Amino acid sequence: MIRSVRLWLQGFMLDRQGLAAIEFALLAPIMLLLYFGMTEFSTAYLANRRANHTASIIADLIAQSESTSRAEINLAFAIGNLIVEPFDSEPLSVRVTSITMAPDGDAVVDWSRAQGTGLPPLVKGADFANLPENLITSGQSLIVGESHYVYTSGATQVIKAPLTFKRRYFLRPRAMDKIPCKDC
Repeated sequence: MIRSVRLWLQGFMLDRQGLAAIEFALLAPIMLLLYFGMTEFSTAYLANRRANHTASIIADLIAQSESTSRAEINLAFAIGNLIVEPFDSEPLSVRVTSITMAPDGDAVVDWSRAQGTGLPPLVKGADFANLPENLITSGQSLIVGESHYVYTSGATQVIKAPLTFKRRYFLRPRAMDKIPCKDC
């Protein structure tokens, strides 16, 4: 009896029929999870890059002008909505702000415009928080472009919670020392 069980086990261990099917059944779920995970990671990374690029482009468009207005800034925001495609532009919030360094060393808001709910416009005359040190000196001006994008994954098994991407760009005005906004 023991000998027949041992022979049966030995035959079972040496039998290779169906081995590929068993290996596939064990490895397929892991490979699929890796594939979908990398696909979703790449998609989230692309959404992050597009949202960041939107803030950079909008700030750059404003920094190139000699003056601006609400209508011109709204056109720049419309361009930003096109840049973020094929992703939905609804979760995108963008803010563009002009700041000047006051003689006392505080960065003060000259004007600010925003699109979306994630970044409200800043109040004129308010201190601008979190400006990197030694970026500008007294009397100098900057255009600040900011983006805030909430990415919700299509594959909730891979990325369960929405991801929030934030970015801030600082650009010096190119044509003037300070860019005025007529009706901001």
